[in-house]
Amino acid sequence: MAHKEHNKDWDLVIEGHSSLFDVKFKDIWQYRDLLVMFVKRDFVSFYKQTILGPLWFFIQPLFTTIIFTFVFGRLAGISTDGLPQPLFYLAGITAWNYFADCLTKTSTVFRDNANIFGKVYFPRLILPLSIVVSNLVRFGVQMILFLTIMGFYYWQNAVFAPTWTLMMFPVFVLLMAVLGLGLGLIITAMTTKYRDLAFLITFGVQLMMYTATVIYPLSAVPGKFKKIIELNPMTGIIEGFRYSFFGKGEFSAWSIGYSAMMALVVLIFGLLIFNKTEKSFVDTV
Repeated sequence: MAHKEHNKDWDLVIEGHSSLFDVKFKDIWQYRDLLVMFVKRDFVSFYKQTILGPLWFFIQPLFTTIIFTFVFGRLAGISTDGLPQPLFYLAGITAWNYFADCLTKTSTVFRDNANIFGKVYFPRLILPLSIVVSNLVRFGVQMILFLTIMGFYYWQNAVFAPTWTLMMFPVFVLLMAVLGLGLGLIITAMTTKYRDLAFLITFGVQLMMYTATVIYPLSAVPGKFKKIIELNPMTGIIEGFRYSFFGKGEFSAWSIGYSAMMALVVLIFGLLIFNKTEKSFVDTV
């Protein structure tokens, strides 16, 4: 009887040791219902005790746009490539917010969910993926605001026109998600041993924003600094984002290719270090 039980075909086998390159994509697909549940949890937990609820999706980028317009547009007089200032800043903010939210929230996955990880098995990558998906919904809502403001300025006869690169919009979104996810996986793995990184990440993301073209166009950057700004992979994505909707910006196949290459490298490295850390992080968190 014991021999028959030993040879029984199990639906799920949990092993303590696996290859560093074993990401278990099959398990992730099998647990897709759990992914949906975590996405719903993120929405409910974040807005449960707020008065305005999902309206914060609109309020945050709108107020940030107003502040940027006043400080960088009116006071500093920074160029916006001939675009209406609120529209220029809102485009950069909408794109940057999705990347930044994916990065900052993924960077605390191990710390925030240590109690769950220590009690039940499921593919650990489900949680970072749920963050990317839930932020994608938020990004979609903010895109409605962006398109509404864009329609208003178009009605006001503002000079801009969408280009053929609008077909690449899903590519831009994918690159933002992959880049934010990859960097977040690296940081969350490192914070299991170096807690200080958790305090530095928000500050670091804010500084990183100023090295991308969120508040200024690439055309306004002096030549000797342009190459430095282009090293930030988000620069090519944001410039491509603006070019696709407005026909303004320095879009090139090289810049998007560089951003795609960096996003892929960061994601692979992030998956590897995440896969390695998840085996023992409960003992260190």
